Amino acid sequence: MPVKPVLYGAKGCGSAVVEAAFTLLGEGYGYVEAEPWTPSPAVDALRAVNPLVQIPTLRLPDGTVMTESVAILLWLLERHPGALAPAPGDPLRPTFLRWLVYLPAAIYPMYTVGDFCDRWVPGADAQAALKQATIDRTLACWQAMEAALKPQPGGWVLGTPDWTVLDLYICMMTHWRPRRQAIAAVAPGIVTVARKVEADPRLAGFWQRHFGAGYDDP
Repeated sequence: MPVKPVLYGAKGCGSAVVEAAFTLLGEGYGYVEAEPWTPSPAVDALRAVNPLVQIPTLRLPDGTVMTESVAILLWLLERHPGALAPAPGDPLRPTFLRWLVYLPAAIYPMYTVGDFCDRWVPGADAQAALKQATIDRTLACWQAMEAALKPQPGGWVLGTPDWTVLDLYICMMTHWRPRRQAIAAVAPGIVTVARKVEADPRLAGFWQRHFGAGYDDP
């Protein structure tokens, strides 16, 4: 029996999109739940593999360590040509790559700052203002994505016949602050895409496991 890759992840975190992609592609993997903020033997094991204790971290069977969710997703897509992405040479491939990188490059850093405002500025008032600024920036980024892609009702974000990992990424990230009700006010098509992803039976129960029983905002 071949050794499987091992994914270090945590519920509700950026590893969710990688776990979903593994599942949809039928790729075998091991999983270790390792919340970086909760001391545990699992976190110690993660630290031994990746001293930065990042989620997700993927250890390949040959010992190679991968981090960065988009890098892991692209590695997976290379193993499954034609699945969950426009193929190389497809006119939509550049747009797909642009927005797949945009999400962790433009929006993800807002959580790095907003979740730990005390690391960046002193004082409660300054920290509250910084956190609100990250929310404002997040909404502006979602609005820009909506304006550029113009997702159609009932469709996927790129207008492709089937979803891509970009739709999966959107589904995951719209669960995060400021959550879907606020995001829908500036990017309703983006939130519609996220909910369409969750309706797919191939991941039945997956989103509830990661985000809880009330995982979808009204």
